[in-house]
Amino acid sequence: MTSTQDIRLGADIGGTFTDIAVEVGGRLYSTKVLTTYAAPEQAILDGIGIVTAEAGITAADIDIVIHGTTLATNALIERRGARTALVTTEGFRDVIEMRTENRFEQYDLNIRLPPPLIPREDRFTVAGRIGAQGQELAPLDEAALEALADRIAAEGFGAVAIGFIHAYANGAHEERAREILARKLDIPISISSEVSPQMREFERFNTVCANGYVRPQMESYLARLQVRLKEMGASCPVFLIHSGGGLISVETAAAFPVRLVESGPAGGAIFAADVAQRFGLDKVVSYDMGGTTAKICLIEKFQPQTARTFEVARTYRFAKGSGMPISIPVIEMIEIGAGGGSLAWVDAMGRIQTGPESAGSEPGPACYQRGGERPAITDADLVLGKLDPENFAGGKIRLSADNARAAIARHVGETLGLGAEAAAFGIVEVVDENMANAARVHAVENGRNIGDNTMIAFGGAAPLHAARLCEKLGIDRCLIPQGAGVGSAIGFLRAPFGYEALASRIMALSRFEAGTLNALLDDLKSNAESFVRTGTSGEIEREITAYMRYAGQGWEIPVVLPDRAFADADREMIAEAFRSRYAAFFGRAVEGPEIEFVTFSVKAQDIRPAPATVRLDTAGARVPAADSRPVFDPARGAALATAILARDSLAPGARVEGPAVIVEAETSTIVTSPFDAVIQPDGTILLIRKGA
Repeated sequence: MTSTQDIRLGADIGGTFTDIAVEVGGRLYSTKVLTTYAAPEQAILDGIGIVTAEAGITAADIDIVIHGTTLATNALIERRGARTALVTTEGFRDVIEMRTENRFEQYDLNIRLPPPLIPREDRFTVAGRIGAQGQELAPLDEAALEALADRIAAEGFGAVAIGFIHAYANGAHEERAREILARKLDIPISISSEVSPQMREFERFNTVCANGYVRPQMESYLARLQVRLKEMGASCPVFLIHSGGGLISVETAAAFPVRLVESGPAGGAIFAADVAQRFGLDKVVSYDMGGTTAKICLIEKFQPQTARTFEVARTYRFAKGSGMPISIPVIEMIEIGAGGGSLAWVDAMGRIQTGPESAGSEPGPACYQRGGERPAITDADLVLGKLDPENFAGGKIRLSADNARAAIARHVGETLGLGAEAAAFGIVEVVDENMANAARVHAVENGRNIGDNTMIAFGGAAPLHAARLCEKLGIDRCLIPQGAGVGSAIGFLRAPFGYEALASRIMALSRFEAGTLNALLDDLKSNAESFVRTGTSGEIEREITAYMRYAGQGWEIPVVLPDRAFADADREMIAEAFRSRYAAFFGRAVEGPEIEFVTFSVKAQDIRPAPATVRLDTAGARVPAADSRPVFDPARGAALATAILARDSLAPGARVEGPAVIVEAETSTIVTSPFDAVIQPDGTILLIRKGA
């Protein structure tokens, strides 16, 4: 198999819709179908049937299926995983409950920490100790493990997670414990030295617990998916997109499902980065709003920002430390419960709130006419005239404006003494402000000014809200690419085969030994490339990163190192690279303190061809609209006669003056009154502020 496949198919399971995209002969075919919770693979099969028929191919013609899913994320958020036993070092039973003891909301006297994923009664300890340098300080109590295996078997656990202190430096005790438990247990066993070989026991223990918690469900799902695909004639290999944005095999995904927690959003970030590279935009904020969540990601020099840890299910909106830490390589973004299906409600103080609870696809928003009675953001968009009830999802779903008005009036309007339209505007304005706040926070946390960026908006709901979001953020330009409604699935088609291997080793730079560093990096390179080679025999590029700090500091900064063998004489070069990076982060370097390595990363991926470049057209020639309908314009605070145009009827160079709605099968782009829209040479819509 090579890295260039003839026909790639991307499948993205979201909380509301499952998106399918396939490229055949340079042409893209896509569809959206409602996600089926009981059997998520069914929506993929239904979607494949639709796009293959449109493309004039069969399932047997597909060369590769690339899949991303929110199933692991939802299982963690909704606590629907397997009953998991945590086996840890004696004295460390309560690490995942004590957390780091940081207060994420310093002045809240009633602060409530998120409950641990595994309750105390399911956490077990054994004697044995590995030191911080990887040396054995006390032998592992193998007899206790034998007895523990009997207890775990008797109590009906579905998975085991093993996390021993300092296992990132030496995983021998964890490997031996797995071997002993596996003799008597026929359930998945995850060890932290494989799942997350990074320093800091709370994050590492929590990550291996999350991996064990979702592993039985994901193994079963992935096995069913492969069988069902073969039954429909698709005998091609299946790869999963992981949270860092690369592709991994089904076998790797089944063993390390925690790596899939941000797989769908990662595809969206890759999609946005591809668009940014196409237009030569080096400062971009991607905005991905689907049916359940909204994601904001900063992209610089055509690369999404990455991190080694992130949080799932924050209990305090935007508050770092209030969620469940997952210690894996990830494309860094901020995610909030603000999708088209997010439910609106009024709190005890009489304020409109939205999310994080979602109507999903079952029963869906009230306007879906599938049994939903509570108002969602989609209901508010419909009442405000943004959506055509006869042409939603390409006409596949008929929307009921009466149901939407009734739900909004009953749950929001009557409580606040507002009419349906005013209440709908309140709902939409609150969700737009929440997203704007999330974008501001994310930019500030990364030392950036959000207004300096071009927005790239995609996902089924983002084009409905992007212009208003730009108004709030002071952003003058926003791109809505072709296929925006299924952006993450298209991103899967652009994703490289890639993997990032990490290892924590605390080493003082003053005692730098090139041979030791070269041996460690060689192991990481071999590990990363072995995963990449499961999908490609093409040329591979590597990126070497050392996470470094001044001794005594609590966190590290990434320092990119050259991809070559090091010599002892490179000590000063590495020190200067650290000082330069430190100055870029904090204004100046500090002279005197010891510099030390903490964690090393090797990212390997195959080299993908660069997209064809497109020159951005900001002028265009005005085109008239034959049709119009009243649509509420937030900038004017009233319903305005709004031009309605079909996207496929607009030729490159056409300029549509706002207010307008540009409709297509999978989404609609709202052009608010402060903006115009210019169609680009590749069909992308540019929203540009009047006079900008």
